Amino acid sequence: MDEVNDLQQNPDREKAVKNKLTVAKWLVYLLEGALIGVGAILPGISGGVLCTVFGIYRPMMELLAHPILGFKKYYKMFIPILIGWAGGFLLLSKLVAKLLTIAALPVTCLFVGLIVGMLPAMFKEANKKGIEKGTIPAFSIVFIVLLAFFCVLKYYQDTQLVTIVPNFGWWVFCGALWGISLIVPGLSSSSILICLGLYAPMSESIGSLDFSMLIPWGIGIIIPVILLAKLVNRMFEKHHCIANYCIIAVIISSTIPIIPLKYNGIGEIILCIVLAAVGFMCAFGMEKLRDKLIND
Repeated sequence: MDEVNDLQQNPDREKAVKNKLTVAKWLVYLLEGALIGVGAILPGISGGVLCTVFGIYRPMMELLAHPILGFKKYYKMFIPILIGWAGGFLLLSKLVAKLLTIAALPVTCLFVGLIVGMLPAMFKEANKKGIEKGTIPAFSIVFIVLLAFFCVLKYYQDTQLVTIVPNFGWWVFCGALWGISLIVPGLSSSSILICLGLYAPMSESIGSLDFSMLIPWGIGIIIPVILLAKLVNRMFEKHHCIANYCIIAVIISSTIPIIPLKYNGIGEIILCIVLAAVGFMCAFGMEKLRDKLIND
């Protein structure tokens, strides 16, 4: 109470505190944007999942469904997020690709911990307006169907049964998958592209800024965004609880198959557990920081 009175009696100090909070918000958004960009590159991790985890998905759907109104409402959020995303996606793509070749299991475990750590906050958001009739059946159906789909996809990925030679049309297809993975959190475009043999050449093209790949890829992203964004936004407006529970079902069903089951010795097991715990605690800490700096 004394601190509040002190701020009210000292306008200069109040302004300084507000400026510090603004800088802190920007740093949080930059970090979240960078993680979303890196997560979009990682096989098995969906950028849409991390958007949902960080509370960005709903505003993003509003922005995509109504670009002008959405930008006016959320530009203070999305400018630092896009800067962070560009850094995570473009500047770190080669680094992430190298880390995946060196230590794929620990990196994956870190992101699994990050996703699991945000689930309590996501359930809290879903239940904010009460549980609607039909929520649990919708959650169960989405979870079972997509868990089966992702497990089959992982089998094809592990056995490498499908390979395709990349060209303009396939780059458009890659972009369309990325666009869909933004609209449908949990659908990892990277995992599907690995199955088709397109992930490695796409990552290399992104890292080297190859516009012969980036242009058709960008065209592909735009198509599903235009077609699906308004539909998803309307679903959240009409059925908030059911929509959120379905998204959570997608996230859980897509995360289970990427949890590593084979390890090279006890040392790697311990490292993966530690990194998963670090990811969980980081997610927990970031959620608390968001509540303090952003949601207030």
